[in-house]
Amino acid sequence: MTKLVLPALVLVAALAALWFWRGGDDLSSAAGARQVAEGRQLYLENCASCHGVNLEGQPDWQSPGPSGRLPPPPHDATGHTWHHSDGQLLAITRLGTAAIVGNGYESDMPGFADRLSDAQIIAVLDYVKSTWPGREAAYQRSVSDR
Repeated sequence: MTKLVLPALVLVAALAALWFWRGGDDLSSAAGARQVAEGRQLYLENCASCHGVNLEGQPDWQSPGPSGRLPPPPHDATGHTWHHSDGQLLAITRLGTAAIVGNGYESDMPGFADRLSDAQIIAVLDYVKSTWPGREAAYQRSVSDR
């Protein structure tokens, strides 16, 4: 029972942050452009070493590497990031993949809650989302709206 309390609290916090995020600025506005620019800088500082400067991910990202873990996926349209809702993306980035998947799943994707605020994580996600073509962006919005 205690093992379920912390993940539940984290999920509630992530959903609350998402609720505030979804009510934020339109990315086409000047404030939105600043948010995307900040997100790009934060991405370059915290994510690009694994996911690539151009969001391209690692080669053969769908096949386990020597460690038995999946390499970092691309965050561009060739990957699967756009298949996930805003809430899932925020939670994965905050806590790391293994914490979200559970059941002993191992991943090299760390959580960033100790390094980035929710606002900074949201800026990174806004940057990533700003690079997607229309079809992928529309699909991701529809998943987030469910």
